[in-house]
Amino acid sequence: MNNFKSKKLIILLLFIYSCQNNIIDKEKPNVILIVADDLGWSDLSYMGSTYYETPNIDKLSKSGMTFHYGYASSANCAPSRASMLTGKYHPFHGIYSVKNSDRGNKKTRKIIPIKTKTKLELEYFILPEMLKSKGYSTGHFGKWHMGPKGYFPEQMGFDINIGGNEHGGPGSYFSPYKYPNMSNGPKDEYLTDRIGDEVVKFIEKNKENNFFAYVPFFSVHTPIQSKSDYEKKYLNKESNEYHNREDYAGMIQSLDENIGKILDKIEKLNLSKNTLIIFTSDNGGIRAISNQYPLRAGKGSYYEGGIKVPMIFSWPEKIKAGSTSNERISNIDFYPTIKSIIGYNETIDLDGEDLTPIFNYKAFKKRELYFHFPIYLEPYNVHLDSGSDPLFRTRPGSVIIKDNWKLHHYYEDNNFELYNLENDISESKNLIDINKEKKAELLNNLDNWLKKNNAPIPNKLNPFYDQKYVDSLMILINKNKISGKVNKNETS
Repeated sequence: MNNFKSKKLIILLLFIYSCQNNIIDKEKPNVILIVADDLGWSDLSYMGSTYYETPNIDKLSKSGMTFHYGYASSANCAPSRASMLTGKYHPFHGIYSVKNSDRGNKKTRKIIPIKTKTKLELEYFILPEMLKSKGYSTGHFGKWHMGPKGYFPEQMGFDINIGGNEHGGPGSYFSPYKYPNMSNGPKDEYLTDRIGDEVVKFIEKNKENNFFAYVPFFSVHTPIQSKSDYEKKYLNKESNEYHNREDYAGMIQSLDENIGKILDKIEKLNLSKNTLIIFTSDNGGIRAISNQYPLRAGKGSYYEGGIKVPMIFSWPEKIKAGSTSNERISNIDFYPTIKSIIGYNETIDLDGEDLTPIFNYKAFKKRELYFHFPIYLEPYNVHLDSGSDPLFRTRPGSVIIKDNWKLHHYYEDNNFELYNLENDISESKNLIDINKEKKAELLNNLDNWLKKNNAPIPNKLNPFYDQKYVDSLMILINKNKISGKVNKNETS
């Protein structure tokens, strides 16, 4: 029996049964999954930032387990969210980008990329549907970004949908928001505050039931818009070469405050001991806005800056307060972990791993992490992105991480990059020519995984590719005649 096929009738019957009983099951925790948008690995004070202020996220870190090697399954928004909610790698759902896959100038693309899917199929038995089948009240608050009307959260297992639609960043962070499915509040109401308030209302309403709150904040996605008093605060604060944008810092402060608002509500209702809270980001930060040093690159790149993200699990008395883990984990692990915790015993075909052994300091299955991205992503800033090259944050390719080794395989020219992350977290020393045995080992594992998952590999040449044009662009870039800048109002 394929549990990813739609089981709407079963879900409905189980939900009706649970509602008739209307008694909280204390053996099952409430679940709050908080996902920041484009928040970088280093954009938090508990990670060492002296410019950004995140006391509430720091508090969450101290209350549970912080993973120093947490990864998003993808380097950009929609694919990462799709894999997180399905517990599956990208070849399963086929969502590789938020829109078209042939991004960037056609004269600069050597091969024709694989077409990306633009919606998460209704037939998949995703995380909220699994929780709903176990009697949970389910609420979505914020960004969805995984399909057009008919594929919104309310069609995918959520009782409540605040803000979820096909779009990415909002038109404005201040009301009127210019954003479908998000009713406007009082003039100049701040969107992050609004999301926090809606979550608090949901928790209050469902305090006597098991609930799942999925909170994918819009912050800190573009447009970069902060409350003016916060922006002034950081304008007068000492910055550094990596973290220095006062508007972005103000956005982070608002995000942190509203996470604190959620934590306070949980504490006031005496729900802390029975609530699992997960905090992460959907991908790395935009390097042109916030440099993720010592990590290379940022959002859109499969260097560490694009996929390594903050990751915290908090569950008092179940997960040791102030604990840390050096295990490499991914957001595809959230689904099987929650499945294990709530006691859902039916078999579901998932790629992620159950993390509960780590919480209990038991042996954890050693495994590789895989990333498959058969499309193009154009640069934000040709001088600052630090991507695969100035013209693209990434070109079509696949990546494997095994132990401390990381292999990049690019499909245009069959090129490889090999890094030892233990010694070179910045991915600055390509060891491909001096460690051929490790390359062969990792490439064999990667190829086997690609074949097993029927991953589509782009191999057709692009007839519009123009090497002379590319060469001319590189001359202009090297002479600083071409530049790029992520502005306050940039939305993609």
